[in-house]
Amino acid sequence: MESRRRTLLGRTAVLACVPYLALKLLWTLGFDLGVVDTHRVSRPVWVAANAFTFLLDAVAAAVAHTLTRPAGLRTPAWLLAFPLWMASGLLIPLLTGLVGGTTAGLLTGAANPMAAGDFLAPWVFGVVYGGFLIEGVTLLGAFVLYAHRRWGGLLRARLGALPDTGTRALQRIFLVPAALVMAAAGTVQVLWGAGAKTGRAAAGTAAGTFFSAASDWSQGLLSLVGAGGLLLLVLPRLRPRMRVRVPLAAAWAGSASAFACGGCLWLGNAVADGLSPGGAALSGGLPGLVGALDLCAGLVVLTAGAFTLCELASGGRGNAGQQMIVERVGTRTST
Repeated sequence: MESRRRTLLGRTAVLACVPYLALKLLWTLGFDLGVVDTHRVSRPVWVAANAFTFLLDAVAAAVAHTLTRPAGLRTPAWLLAFPLWMASGLLIPLLTGLVGGTTAGLLTGAANPMAAGDFLAPWVFGVVYGGFLIEGVTLLGAFVLYAHRRWGGLLRARLGALPDTGTRALQRIFLVPAALVMAAAGTVQVLWGAGAKTGRAAAGTAAGTFFSAASDWSQGLLSLVGAGGLLLLVLPRLRPRMRVRVPLAAAWAGSASAFACGGCLWLGNAVADGLSPGGAALSGGLPGLVGALDLCAGLVVLTAGAFTLCELASGGRGNAGQQMIVERVGTRTST
C-alpha cells in the first residue's frame, strides 16, 4: 500500500511538471507565449534563465520518477539527496508564501499583483504556480514515504542514540555558527514580513505586496525553525529522547530554504544584474548581506550533510552497511 501511494504521488509530480516544462521550452526557443512585455529583460538573460529553470524542473521530474521505481531504493543516496534538498528549498517557501499571500489578499481585499498583466499574462501565473502547488505536495510527499522506507530505522531513533561519526566534533564547530547565522537572517526576514523598513530602500519597501510580505515571513520562519533543528542535531544532549526525524526535517527544510530561496536567488539576481547593461553587480545593504549569509550557511550545512552521509554509508557496502547502522541505532535506542 505504501509503495502504491509513493508511486501515485511520484507520477502525479511528474505530470505536474509538464506544463511548466513546456512553457519554459517555448520561451527558450523564442516563442513568447503569454509574455506581455518582451523588452523588460534582455534576450540573452531571458534565454539563459529559462533554460536553467527548465533544467531544474526536468531534474525534479526525473527524481520524482526515480522515487516510484523499485530500483530507486538502490540508487546512491547522494544522487537523490541533493536535488531533493534543493527542491525542498524552492518549493516549501513557495507553497507557504503563496498560500499565506493568497489568504492575506482575500482577507484584506488588496489587489492581486499577478493579475496586473504588465509583464506576463495572468493565466501564466495560474499555470506555473498551480503546477508548483501540485508538484510540491506530491514530490515531497513521495520523498517522505521513500525516506521512511529506506531509512526508517534511523529516522525513528532517538537523538541520544545516534552513532558518533569521525568528524562530528569538527562539524559542530562550523554548524553551530551556521545555525546562529540562519537564526539572525531569519529574524531580519520576519521583521521585513511584519512591515519593518530596516535596511531596505524606500522604493523597494513601497513596491512590496502581501505576497512579498508572506514570502519574507515564510523564509524567515523556516530559517528560524531550521536553526533550531540544526542545533538539536549537533547538540543531541539538549533533547536526547527526541526522535531524529523531527529536528532533521526542520534542519532540512530550513537550511534548504536559506540556501535555495535565499542565497542562490540572491546570487542569481546578482549575476543577472551584472550581465545586464548598467546593472549593479551585487545587491548592497542589508538585503545583500542577508542573501550572502544565507548562501554561506547553506553551503556549510550542505558540506556537513555530505560528510555525514558518506560516514554513515562507509560502515559497509551498499544497503548492507546501511542496515548495520540502522540495527546499531535500534539496539542503542532499545537499551
